[in-house]
Amino acid sequence: MAEADAKHFLANGAGTEVEASHAIEWAGKTQAQMVDLKFCDLLGTWQHVTLPLAAFDESAFDEGLGFDGSSIRGWQGISESDMLLMPDPSSAILDPFTEAPTLSLVCEIADPVTKDGYDKDPRRVARKAEDYLRASGIADTAYFGPECEFFVLDEVSYELGPNRAHYAVDSAEGSWNSGKPGLGYTIREKEGYFPPAPHDTLHDLRTRMVLALERLGIPCEFHHHEVASGGQCEIDLRYQTLTRMADQVMTYKYVVKNIARAAGKSVTFMPKPIFGDNGSGMHTHQSLWKEGTPLMADKSGYAGLSQLARAYVGGLLAHAPALLAFCAPTTNSYRRLVPGYEAPVNLVYSQRNRSACIRIPMYSQSPKAKRVEFRCPDAAANPYLAFAAMLMAGLDGIENGLDAGEPADYDLFEEDRGVAQVPGSLGEALNALEADHEFLTRGGVFTDELIRTWIDYKREHEVDVVRLRPHPAEFSLYYDC
Repeated sequence: MAEADAKHFLANGAGTEVEASHAIEWAGKTQAQMVDLKFCDLLGTWQHVTLPLAAFDESAFDEGLGFDGSSIRGWQGISESDMLLMPDPSSAILDPFTEAPTLSLVCEIADPVTKDGYDKDPRRVARKAEDYLRASGIADTAYFGPECEFFVLDEVSYELGPNRAHYAVDSAEGSWNSGKPGLGYTIREKEGYFPPAPHDTLHDLRTRMVLALERLGIPCEFHHHEVASGGQCEIDLRYQTLTRMADQVMTYKYVVKNIARAAGKSVTFMPKPIFGDNGSGMHTHQSLWKEGTPLMADKSGYAGLSQLARAYVGGLLAHAPALLAFCAPTTNSYRRLVPGYEAPVNLVYSQRNRSACIRIPMYSQSPKAKRVEFRCPDAAANPYLAFAAMLMAGLDGIENGLDAGEPADYDLFEEDRGVAQVPGSLGEALNALEADHEFLTRGGVFTDELIRTWIDYKREHEVDVVRLRPHPAEFSLYYDC
């Protein structure tokens, strides 16, 4: 490969036009010594396995590499555990956090007998959603732009036992530290949005994160401190196609966590780690295009939206309770999605109104900038499944002409107009998904087995774990009753 080709490869991955052999050639030119194979489990966490470059050849791209699928959460039983990792050469980057130069490849999962793609592989679900979009004839491209918020903490500890439980998090910026000897620049509760130094102590750390992402070919936009005291931050990614954006979100979380760790800090994408202050969301901007033409814009429509865009919004609103089983998928998500607080719990849409669950940004009148922003998700979600589910809901709205209703251009906190709201718990969202998932299974994008596995796993391993355990606040409320 020429030097210019290698730089393009590093910035953009191999690209679908580049053969697998070029990925190995490029690895040699960058003096990579190891190959790291990463894949996403059902719940949205990267897993990986590493081998020397000398033990990795072109056959891996066609034949795959075997591993035990029964050891991965929500996947195979012990009686059918053998599975294959199928590396995607277009995903190649150099891992910035390994001591030995390491080529990192994202993999999909295949059955070793049939060689068919595995239906519970999240990345495969995302690609099938894009295939369904193209087959529908409605559009050929779905762009997604998530705003992933997170907390940077200086200390964290937690314990869960049969007779005791505790957690503690701390940040030097936290408003609760104002009573300790210090320099007096803690951030007041709910006043963390856009302060400069010395209040914002994390600017340089975020810049290191952004520069690392840019070196990996992931374009970034704004980075800034977020509203909550105690180290809440946001780095915005430039919009990208659905599967590629999900890949970039996984890389984003990997980069942010590791750079924080190198600085002696810890990052969490947990939606609500701090009581009484703002939680972390993943507001997700989305738009449809066809043959290079944006489909969401019509200057004569409300907020500049086309009729197609309003039908897409109608699909998101109609299926929002079920969507949240994938988009706000933890019990902790519903500590953030609480009526009367900062989170967007109202199932309506509006231009500029951030208390609606769908906002139409009005920063630009360009048709290319017209998009809808679904504000309920959080970054604890598996991005492959969350983005795919949102797209399928929007397409259902278009295919069935679902009515988005009237926009909510009024203060949703001051006026009670009986507006429907999001589920109040993960259990309620799972019930909604159980009752409403046909739109997800069209074209085989989500299978019934995946949805059943998701519901069962979440109920047993998350909902029941929290539901059955005494809460520390209950001792304060009830111990002396």
